[in-house]
Amino acid sequence: MAFVANVKSVLSGDTLVLTSTNNPTLEKVFSLAHVSAPRLNKEGDEPFAFQSREFLRNMAVGKPIRARVLYTVPGSGREYGIASFQDGTEIPEALVKAGWVKVREDAGRKDDPEELLEGLDKLRNLETSAKNESLGLYSVNNGFIAVQNDLGGPDFMKEWKGKTVDGVIERVISGDRLLIRLLLTEKKHWQVMTLLAGIRTPSTERVNQSTGQTQSAEEYGNEARSFVETRLLQRQVKIKIVGASPQGQLVATVLHPRGNIAEFLLQEGLARCNDFHSTMLGADMAALRAAEKQAQDKKLRLHKHHVAKSSGGSDDMIVTKIVGADTIFVRNKAGDEKRISLSSVRGPRAGEQSEAPWREEAKEFMRKKLIGKHVRITVDGSKPATDDFEARDVATVVQNGKNIGLQLVQEGYATVIRHRKDDTDRASNYDELLAAQETAKEEKKGIWSGKAPKIKQYADMSESVQKAKIQLSTLSRQRKVPGVVDFCKSGSRFTVLIPREGAKLTLVLAGVRAPRAGRNAQEKGEPFGQEALDLANKRCNQRDCEINVYDIDKVGGFIGDLYVNRESFAKILVEEGLATVHEYSAEKSGNAAELLAAQKVAKEGRKGLWHDWDPSQDVEEEIAPESSAETPVTIDKKPEDYRDIIITNIDYETGKLKIQEVGKGTAALTTLMNEFKKFHTDPKNNNPIKDNPKTGDYVAAKFTQDGDWYRARIRSNDRAAKVAEVVYIDYGNSEKQPWSKLRPLDQQFNVQRLKAQAVDAQLAFVQLPQSPEYLKDAVDFIYDVTEGKNLVGSFDYVDNKENVSYITIFDPSSKDSGKVTESINREIIRNGHAMVPKKLKPWERSKVFEPILKSLTESMVAAKEERLGMWEYGDLTED
Repeated sequence: MAFVANVKSVLSGDTLVLTSTNNPTLEKVFSLAHVSAPRLNKEGDEPFAFQSREFLRNMAVGKPIRARVLYTVPGSGREYGIASFQDGTEIPEALVKAGWVKVREDAGRKDDPEELLEGLDKLRNLETSAKNESLGLYSVNNGFIAVQNDLGGPDFMKEWKGKTVDGVIERVISGDRLLIRLLLTEKKHWQVMTLLAGIRTPSTERVNQSTGQTQSAEEYGNEARSFVETRLLQRQVKIKIVGASPQGQLVATVLHPRGNIAEFLLQEGLARCNDFHSTMLGADMAALRAAEKQAQDKKLRLHKHHVAKSSGGSDDMIVTKIVGADTIFVRNKAGDEKRISLSSVRGPRAGEQSEAPWREEAKEFMRKKLIGKHVRITVDGSKPATDDFEARDVATVVQNGKNIGLQLVQEGYATVIRHRKDDTDRASNYDELLAAQETAKEEKKGIWSGKAPKIKQYADMSESVQKAKIQLSTLSRQRKVPGVVDFCKSGSRFTVLIPREGAKLTLVLAGVRAPRAGRNAQEKGEPFGQEALDLANKRCNQRDCEINVYDIDKVGGFIGDLYVNRESFAKILVEEGLATVHEYSAEKSGNAAELLAAQKVAKEGRKGLWHDWDPSQDVEEEIAPESSAETPVTIDKKPEDYRDIIITNIDYETGKLKIQEVGKGTAALTTLMNEFKKFHTDPKNNNPIKDNPKTGDYVAAKFTQDGDWYRARIRSNDRAAKVAEVVYIDYGNSEKQPWSKLRPLDQQFNVQRLKAQAVDAQLAFVQLPQSPEYLKDAVDFIYDVTEGKNLVGSFDYVDNKENVSYITIFDPSSKDSGKVTESINREIIRNGHAMVPKKLKPWERSKVFEPILKSLTESMVAAKEERLGMWEYGDLTED
């Protein structure tokens, strides 16, 4: 089948886009038969791909051809054939002869027509000649051209701004938006989205890929694109680089052989002048204004209702707080703060089911991008106060040349506000925001994905002293633990999130005391308390941080150091005279010298609390003895404290054990539980708790899984929901129960008769994974090898302060149970579910345990080499 068509563009050295001679909107992709060419890809062009494409582009684009289809690929419908130009040149013959395409090895079959086989023989002969002459793909150079898809920063502008370079128009997105390949050097090209300098045209018709529906173009949008496409698509033109947009897109003048294409668009009424480019174009803007005026005078197309938009002023500011995805607080150079809402965008709304789950993730996106950063604020208007909202400015926020509102919409973290036609308080890039929203919808990003994100849950480890003790054992082993300051309670007290631990905690600065601020505007705080809190908010709030934890206080607060930008905030607070040094605590935490030096600076500068300091009255305080410091523990003889045990519970959050010692206690427990069960099945004893239960109370609770009653103790209370978290004291597991389902613990079953049988224990010489997924695998493994078994525990060390026994567990039924190194502890490490701690406790470093540590370390190395369990992706500790 033969037909005549025009060549619209060339995709590669063997593929063309053809249009009908009668209807240019009808297009088809036509590939050359029996040959293949290197491909151009966004990820990187194949060698000679550009040169091959250019050979065919120069030969074909904009010209009529006579094409003959030889075959069609089933499924795709792609047509393959040969073609000829009016001057008699035939393709792919000319391409093979020049060495820019290769003849397919699988081309031709025995049953093909003789004419076709003769043509293939001719192509192969031409290919052999090209190889012999080192033409095209067979030349001595490697043919590789690097392609960069962005400007790469300010250095590009420093080198190329104001210069005129060669370029190829690869794609016409709309009348004013082109994808241009800049031919800057022989070995490197820049393929960047380019805005036509000084103009803006209506958006074009486009198809929503997810629905297949066509979105109508703005008035004259398709006509403007067609105007540019017919004159520039895949033509080599001159590009005068004038600058870059706030979004990092190139702004340039495209010079058609007959002149500036922007001027022609304006003269035809297919574009408007873009005021935001005027500073880039300078004197060249005058010609564009004149062209626009011609169209306005003739009332052509767009200028029937032309409206000019006034632009607001801009200021450099610092972002001090992220309220939500679309609202921030900024501070100017004078120190004044104000609330800013992003122009034309709205963050996820709490009342919208599809948007609400994304609120926290969108806010976190803004925090990482902006908090503490310098931004450019361009006020586009202001919104008056209403019943629900206070008056506020709406503005465009740009950070490092990138429009934050646009990024939010692109990532699916915000929607674009639909303004009234007479509402001029809108973003200068409003159409671009709308286009970005459509792209986010098509790509199903963020709120358009149709599914909720995985919400990061944080357990409050400062909720109780018991929880704090559990977390302390993990954090005290580590240094510079990464976190986020979520809230500043005072100058020295913070709520900190630890993402990798899934923990939220209250951090109290070690070694210092800051004055307390009032809890509200009416309450008067201590002198300089508000100033200390203000400094904490200014330097720490919502910032990424690192913490060191040393101890906990009596209410579950974690005592430690806070580092923001690698600088100790305690030191900053003391230097500003907004905190005093508590020397005893400072000595314990090891930062006394640094803090005392900072305090000396504050005193000498008469800052803050020291504004009326009198050196003659300054008496050095004595440092209290380190009575509670960690006492070195050395064990000279290996303990031989072996006890029969069973494991009753393993905490999935910490991996800590609850064990029962088999013997008199378990026999007594069996007797007690029989009586307990009989007591609570008697209807006359069905007496729920009358008064509100308190934390620490002993109660009787009905375990959900088996429906039996057990002794329990209240760990925490939700007084609003009237629900208590109870711990079953004889087994160690816990759950939440309504107050209505709890009963008082009768005196005959109290802990004076039989103490709680569940004992806290921890595996000696073993550190379980911090990752929740690997920790769960570890706990499941421990359950598998211990559940329902009578075991033997070697009580290597009993920490009376923490009430925790460190044990090595042996399975008597194992064939190697007699060997001191063949323990369940070792089996856990050998299977990649735990590691030997990097930082050993003092007692663990005792010489008597060296053989055990050596055996465990060898097991850990073997597990790493076999990529077992937590080591499946390699040695995580190397990071």
